[in-house]
Amino acid sequence: MKFSEVIIIGGGPAGSTCAWKLKQSHKDCILLDSKKFPRTKLCAGWITPKVIDQLELSDYPNIQINDNYVNFFGIDKKLKSKSYSIRRYEFDDWLLKRSGVDVYHHKVQKIIKQDGFYIIDDLFKCKYLVGAGGSHCPVYNSLFKKVHPRNKNYEVCCLEEEIKYDYKDKACRCWFYEHNIQGYSWCVSKNDGYLNIGVGALFKGEKVTIKEHWDLLVKKLNSLGIVTNYEFKPKGYVYHIRDRVDHCRLDNAFIIGDAAGLATTDLGEGIGPAVESAMRAAESIVNKSEFNLHSIHKKSDPVAMGIMLFLWRMINFFTLKKTSNIS
Repeated sequence: MKFSEVIIIGGGPAGSTCAWKLKQSHKDCILLDSKKFPRTKLCAGWITPKVIDQLELSDYPNIQINDNYVNFFGIDKKLKSKSYSIRRYEFDDWLLKRSGVDVYHHKVQKIIKQDGFYIIDDLFKCKYLVGAGGSHCPVYNSLFKKVHPRNKNYEVCCLEEEIKYDYKDKACRCWFYEHNIQGYSWCVSKNDGYLNIGVGALFKGEKVTIKEHWDLLVKKLNSLGIVTNYEFKPKGYVYHIRDRVDHCRLDNAFIIGDAAGLATTDLGEGIGPAVESAMRAAESIVNKSEFNLHSIHKKSDPVAMGIMLFLWRMINFFTLKKTSNIS
């Protein structure tokens, strides 16, 4: 059985950041992930200036800076602020390698606590356990599900695809509240000729499904000449935006990032909260100190998002008010 003082499950930005900070403090740490990196990861790939600073990304080669265009109730506007985008396929692999920890390709099935240690599938053993495996994190499912239940009204449903395409301009385009969707659709250009296209809704509409919203987006992209005559094959996924964070640590087990449901309530942005929660978990383990996520902002970085943040807050205020009344 392999022993390490700290085991992190999940190699995305939350897991790799936690591993990176622990390694800097000379903590014994390994990481487990069910996928081999680099791996495809659906994500619009927005990152904020704060994330760039926290992760010390001056050496990262593939950050693209885009102009921002938003459409709100049919009104188009170009924002003064810029948008930073990355491809998760490259970004996550780079962060994980930079962390310097040993990575094991393993799909976790069973976690038990025994004599103050956590035992994973009778193969791995640790004193501290960090769950960074996203919405379906095995640490959350095994240890936190009962004490940290997720509110269905805060569940975001997405359809998304990242394609290689000869786009004409470097832009981040978002359409808010079209066809009464409780969310927005996007088209984000990235380096090396990639586009990320998607639709995200806070909850499934009764009259129009997420797939129908996707079809409407494809028609719009075609009519605007952004992406024409392309046969899309989108994939769906679900994650949770920020609700309560009262139980993100149990003894020496932690959940961070999407495993804790930390995506922002305005834009559903998850990388920033994932990075910050990972740093706090590492600090708690190194210093044997309290772990608390309450002060992590529920909203995205206002400097980076500018007016887009203000517009989406208006939508979000009424949306969450409506869902809280029916919960």
